[in-house]
Amino acid sequence: MSWINGPDPIPGDPLSCDPVETVIVPRTSDLGGFEVRRALPSARRRMVGPFIFFDQMGPAELLVGGGIDVRPHPHIGLATLTYLFDGEIYHRDSLGTEQAITPGALNWMSAGKGIVHSERERPERKTSSRPLFGLQSWVALPKHMEEGDPTFEHLPSDAQPEFADGGASVKLIAGDLFGHKAPAKIASEMFYADVRLDPGARMPLDAAHEERGLYTISGQVTIAGQAFEPAQLLVFKPGDRLVIENAGPEPARFVLLGGDPMDERRYIWWNFVSSSKERIEQAKEDWRQGRFDTVPGDEKDFIPLPEA
Repeated sequence: MSWINGPDPIPGDPLSCDPVETVIVPRTSDLGGFEVRRALPSARRRMVGPFIFFDQMGPAELLVGGGIDVRPHPHIGLATLTYLFDGEIYHRDSLGTEQAITPGALNWMSAGKGIVHSERERPERKTSSRPLFGLQSWVALPKHMEEGDPTFEHLPSDAQPEFADGGASVKLIAGDLFGHKAPAKIASEMFYADVRLDPGARMPLDAAHEERGLYTISGQVTIAGQAFEPAQLLVFKPGDRLVIENAGPEPARFVLLGGDPMDERRYIWWNFVSSSKERIEQAKEDWRQGRFDTVPGDEKDFIPLPEA
């Protein structure tokens, strides 16, 4: 049986006809001609499953000599998930990792008790204009992993499962969805998938995970008769039956994300996530006093602790 043959919405059934709980329009920041849209955290929603931070970078055309230049900075209690649609970012961290990420690949960095990394571009790429378009998310770690050793994992595009049916194609970036499982070593039950939907195509969204969201990238998606444009985060009601349709004339692209709720409340301040406010205060002082490890090859520069 096709996985696309999920239950259709039932007329008059509110559980199947009104599945969208929250719509978040991201806050937009202009970083010198390069736009970043932040959907999480939001005043309307703090988390979706373990996802506590969600940024869209671009799309942008980076100019000669300019570009991505994020100096070394620290993290605790989270895993960063970087995924690009276009362009390249060069990752370095305090473990000694050096890794360029390209479209369709996954950089998964688990900070645990503490890691420092930078995100820049290779000098040879700055000699010409070039595109950049992608997503960076943070996944809060379960409490028993918050003080674990930091790790880094890179998975090339062809390592991730891809499957298609009825005009819908899915690249499973992390976690499990529709009976498929991605190879990334995740910390908790979750899913993260890059989906393309042809005009006229429709697909169900598995209700196995309690918290589910959809972030629109391009084109238009329709859910229960309501159309949604790009750059919106839709959060769905737990357990509701829903079908995602492309009623527009162009292909639609979106990301599906979510998972189990966290084991308890998470606090977020700057680049730190923890189940303990005191642990965040300790991390702030550790960064202020230079007690984090440095990034080999990128030791001379860093982002200072914010004043507020």
